[in-house]
Amino acid sequence: MANRNMRNTTKVEALIESCRSEGKWQRVIELTDELKTGSPHNECLANFLVGEARLENYLEENALVAADSTFGRAKSGLGEARRYLNLALGESGQKAGIALDAYLLLAKLCFACGEYEQSLENFVKAELNTLAEKELTLRSLKILAESYAIKGLCLEQQTSSKPSSKFKKAEKDTEMISCFERASDLGLLYLQEYDIVSGNSSSNNSTAGSTLNVNASSVQPSSSSFAISSTIPASGPSGLEVNRRMGAILETALQRAPIVLIKTEKLQEAVERYRIMLNAIETRATQSLRLTLARQLAEVLLRGVSGTIYAPPFAGKSGGGTLRGGSSKKLWKPRKYAARQQFNPRNQQEEVILLLLIAEALAVRDTVLSQSPEFKQARQHAMGNVTAVYDLLTLATVRWGLVQLLNESFEKALKFSFGEQHVWRQYGLSLMAAEKHSQALRVLQESMKLTPSDPLPCLLASRLCYESLETVKQGLDYAHQALKREVKGLRPSRSQLFVGIGHQQLAIQSNLKSERDACHKLALEALERAVQQDGNDHLAEYYLSLQYALLGQLTEALAHIRFALALRMEHAPCLHLFALLLTASRRPREALGVVDDALHEFPDNLQLLHVKAHLQLHLEDAETALATVQHMLAVWRDVYEAQLAGEEEKHSDTKSGVHLAHSSQMSDKDSNSVYAASLAAVSRVEQALSEAASSLSSFTQRPGPRRPWMLQIEIWLLLADVYMRIDQPNEALNCIHEASQIYPLSHQIMFMRGQIHVYLEQWLDAKQCFLNAVAANPNHIEALRALGETHLILGEPRLAEKMLKDAAKLDPSCPKIWFALGKVMEILGDFHASADCFATSLQLEPSCPVLPFTSIPLVFE
Repeated sequence: MANRNMRNTTKVEALIESCRSEGKWQRVIELTDELKTGSPHNECLANFLVGEARLENYLEENALVAADSTFGRAKSGLGEARRYLNLALGESGQKAGIALDAYLLLAKLCFACGEYEQSLENFVKAELNTLAEKELTLRSLKILAESYAIKGLCLEQQTSSKPSSKFKKAEKDTEMISCFERASDLGLLYLQEYDIVSGNSSSNNSTAGSTLNVNASSVQPSSSSFAISSTIPASGPSGLEVNRRMGAILETALQRAPIVLIKTEKLQEAVERYRIMLNAIETRATQSLRLTLARQLAEVLLRGVSGTIYAPPFAGKSGGGTLRGGSSKKLWKPRKYAARQQFNPRNQQEEVILLLLIAEALAVRDTVLSQSPEFKQARQHAMGNVTAVYDLLTLATVRWGLVQLLNESFEKALKFSFGEQHVWRQYGLSLMAAEKHSQALRVLQESMKLTPSDPLPCLLASRLCYESLETVKQGLDYAHQALKREVKGLRPSRSQLFVGIGHQQLAIQSNLKSERDACHKLALEALERAVQQDGNDHLAEYYLSLQYALLGQLTEALAHIRFALALRMEHAPCLHLFALLLTASRRPREALGVVDDALHEFPDNLQLLHVKAHLQLHLEDAETALATVQHMLAVWRDVYEAQLAGEEEKHSDTKSGVHLAHSSQMSDKDSNSVYAASLAAVSRVEQALSEAASSLSSFTQRPGPRRPWMLQIEIWLLLADVYMRIDQPNEALNCIHEASQIYPLSHQIMFMRGQIHVYLEQWLDAKQCFLNAVAANPNHIEALRALGETHLILGEPRLAEKMLKDAAKLDPSCPKIWFALGKVMEILGDFHASADCFATSLQLEPSCPVLPFTSIPLVFE
């Protein structure tokens, strides 16, 4: 390299060297004339300097683009530069110590003209492969870094354009990788040295021309490392200077090094190369590049590296890596951050999250808050970087159950995301995943405003209302909005399905027969349209089958559920509904076979286990049912215990059905909130709460989400029911005690305690428990029926009639209610009404499933 002894140079030569380092090429040409005037022996050096200046000046003004028109323009534009550089070759150039530099610059010139073979020939003449590491000037560092980069690009072009044998291709790939690795190391070192020189130039102007010692120890980054943003070209002269300083070739080399390793199937080496570059001390020119590298490495670790082949960063290494064929002195290696007090990720999860948080910090720093039109392009570019990072962060955090971290990131993003619908929608989805339902709905409402023609945010809001907020009418409104936004015929209508689901849920919740019948009719029409518009949608077929089941049309329901299963055999809710339809068709053993087969596919699905336990009870196999319910408790611990302890939430494909179906005692439009329909109900609620006061003294709120604890209550109460079937009331009481420790005010617990009193024939105590349950939830049908039967036994037929008629209004399809009402009317002497009730019971009983069809929870997948 042209590493001249500066002690013997003239003042002009020192000034020229300084201008070369700073890229002032027009000034270099002017000073070259003075150099030739001062001494005719400098003719060869002057030719080299002019050729270099013309080449660099052209490349700064014209972007390097691989196109025939660009190559033709470059050949004519660089003709003078080529002539001057050729004059610097030969014996005179060797004596002046510039022949090597001239060959390297000629290779760069040929590359700009698309002459890749000639470029490689010039590198051979320069003996680039045999250069020994030594101390270099700033300008020489950049020339050498770009030379390795250009050689790598030429080899890559040669490999792709010319077919060769497997051995030769592997040999060229190895050489190409070596070139890109050296280019990235030298490029980072050059940028680090440039930062030092530019920082010291104000106090010592001679530094730029001095020889640099690049074997310094690790240096801590200065506070000025984050002073300049290179992401936004409009940020001012400093940003333009940073971009100019790096140059297109150097930037390409820094990004290309790991990519060629991935292309040649050397994934682990690519990961190490990313780590080496990210561990190098940051410079002003590499700040935006650092964002790209961090994001790319995170993506590689997420997509290409499994846990079995993952290796922690720099495990057993110094962190600098090795250079192929290089010296052990490592003069051409970039300086690294000191290892003292440095966090080192221990596993794949920690490294990916760390990389993405670093990338987020870098991307957020460069965002543009101004909404002025002149900043539109810069704002879009910055938002593109931010959203790319947030998309990867979403994949990583959801995969590893770190949704709260994602929420915090999106909350920070809102301050610069005015009008950015993608960020708002992702934020809404993250809130839904974190079960912050009310806040998620408000965010989705904002997303609707930002995309007035997109039905998706309306559908998400509708699902939220149906599934979590229990505001079905509001959800139905959103479904209608989505239907209006759909472009007819563009794609199958999911909005039509959501409209049908909304009407179906309103029918289930309605207490008035006329209103219920109207909603059932609208639901059936909407679901039939949904099936017509998309005959391959298993979900539409499933809900249409459920609608026919609710209407008592079992033949049609079975036909549609079979078609839904033909479309998607592994759909757990379809299998659940199919089993219930079989029980309603008096085929309980077939239903048990369906459930057993489904549990082979979904072994920890609590819904299916719940149905299995009830089928076993129905078939009078209580001992087996006991084992099933005990297994349900074990499954609950496996699914929820770690989550409730604050540990990482477990995920698996078989845990798709962790929302337990309500049993016959626990369904019937249940609500765990206290529902006071009248002043009388309020007084009864107060009485019920006073009954539970003794339990409250030892009650403490369980940690974590509410739903898992309510599921455990239901399992304990089902276990209590099984124990009563096998004549073990004490064990049943123990189960109720366990449930009371979780939530003593549950009306379901009050009802089950009343059932035990019925078993023990303690009728007054049973009556009080059922009154408490009805006070806490007037819509609990089983409690109303049990209270009516208890009134009848206690000789209170009029009160029994009132309770049973209230229950029949809520659920007119329950044969047990009509049978009990028939006995009441018979005692009251209304034999005609009694006969009608018994006839209704007989008519309903053959088509009554082992569990109500409404016990199947909502499903949207």
